[in-house]
Amino acid sequence: MKNIKTYILLISIMALWGLNVSIIKILVSYFPPVSITSLRILTAGITVFLILSIMGKVRKPSRKEISYIVFGGLLSVVSHHLFLAIGLTGTSAVNGGLILGAGPLLTAILSSILLRNKPTGIQVLGFLLGGAGVTFIVLSGNKGISSLTPGDFFVFLSILSQALSFIVISKASKTLDPRLLTGYMLIFGGVILFVMASIMEPGGLKGITEAPAYVWAAFAASAVLATAIGHMVYNTAIRNIGPAEASIFLNLNTFFSLAGSAFILGEVITINHMLGLVLIVGGVISGSGALEELVFRKRRKENSQYM
Repeated sequence: MKNIKTYILLISIMALWGLNVSIIKILVSYFPPVSITSLRILTAGITVFLILSIMGKVRKPSRKEISYIVFGGLLSVVSHHLFLAIGLTGTSAVNGGLILGAGPLLTAILSSILLRNKPTGIQVLGFLLGGAGVTFIVLSGNKGISSLTPGDFFVFLSILSQALSFIVISKASKTLDPRLLTGYMLIFGGVILFVMASIMEPGGLKGITEAPAYVWAAFAASAVLATAIGHMVYNTAIRNIGPAEASIFLNLNTFFSLAGSAFILGEVITINHMLGLVLIVGGVISGSGALEELVFRKRRKENSQYM
């Protein structure tokens, strides 16, 4: 398949992002959330520019590209992280997980409306299967769905911001290298978050040097691997296979975050989680377009035999 490398990279990034959930839990137990998030994102942005400088890929953006960087940074970095942090403090983990699981379907809808990229029947089935898998996993916990709260609204705003950012990235990457776009968005968004942190959490980074070494190792892994390299790869995938198709892989985050919780934090994975994973994998295969590509190749091979 022509996109097999992209699919493998996306699965690897989803594993990184899933593990990153547990790493962030460690970080926010030592530092105020907005302050450490701004520092982590700024570190990631600097890392991206160091990598691209070595590759000779850094250039000044045009005036139109700057507008994409501003909108993309405000949506993907500032709004998504800020609304998510606020929302998860005011809602249950189950409600939050279910709302976040709607991200790929929301991206597909926005992509269809704004980019006029209509998903096929098989892809729609994939989005529904992925959503069902996420629902199955989060409902397998001990707590059921609680009534809607203001926190749920903020979580929805965070996933809406992220979905809109995928559309912006898709448009911007037509002229600007998505890796360079990632670096600019991280720096811009990180600076905005840092200013906000100084207002919301004054003195938030006091005593920062007193954290143990393993916390700084966790910070480096989160900033460099998950945020810098992870977003470089993911934003490149948006250009290669499309925002809706790339977003379906986000469903894997739910399982990998659970796996990370079991590996890093000692939490338990049950048979229900594994059944949810089966639905998610089926959704990814269908929603990403991989299944259609396999069917097309098989039909083309069969037709060539009769010619």
